Amino acid sequence: MPQILTPPGILVKTATEPAFRHELKYLITDPQVRMLKSRLKGVAPLDPHVKDGGYRIRSLYFDDYDDRCFYENENGVDPREKFRIRIYNGSTDRISLECKRKERGKTHKTACPLTLEQTQMLMKGLPLRDIGDQPPLLQKLTMRMLTNRMRPVVIVEYDRVPYIYRQGNVRITLDTNISSCSEVKWFLEPSIPRRPIMPLGQQLLEVKYDEFLPDFLYRSLALENLSQTAFSKYYLCRKYTR
Repeated sequence: MPQILTPPGILVKTATEPAFRHELKYLITDPQVRMLKSRLKGVAPLDPHVKDGGYRIRSLYFDDYDDRCFYENENGVDPREKFRIRIYNGSTDRISLECKRKERGKTHKTACPLTLEQTQMLMKGLPLRDIGDQPPLLQKLTMRMLTNRMRPVVIVEYDRVPYIYRQGNVRITLDTNISSCSEVKWFLEPSIPRRPIMPLGQQLLEVKYDEFLPDFLYRSLALENLSQTAFSKYYLCRKYTR
């Protein structure tokens, strides 16, 4: 019998509960990627930002002098968080600083825009000056760089096909060609040398939602041998480039 996602349920959030989301991850094969694309095409639209069927994501991850983020991920520390700078399709038109926090099995992401000049400074491991008027997230990263010697450590790049569904704020993504690059100075280059981190033919399915996952989407994601995993792109890319 096919193994499927945990049956969807409705969770009620209190007024004081942070906006954390469910984030489920599954390792899938190339044929399963094709199968899911066929199934989802009729039930969930592509993200409106998608052109030519998907986009390429490149992230520059930070860690401190003790590699705390790496070891917290390895040991399953809860809560934990990671900082990254993200661009799309190798373009500097849109640069975002993000902090992803994992707590009690759920995730929460905060983000703010960066200028090209700010990004170039952070790529060199240099904390920004005069940040009093900058977003709190950028101030937080600067303090980590000053106190914990946080600095950029690895580039993670992959191709993504994202599907969305408004009810439940559902986002289903198919991530392929996941790879790493240890030369952080090349983060803004149009193309970079990459090292694949996944076994040949293995890809990643991610399912993110707020309070509930609609039943028809739950059924659409049913696949043979589908098993949830605690997968971290950052951790594996660091593991193979340290």
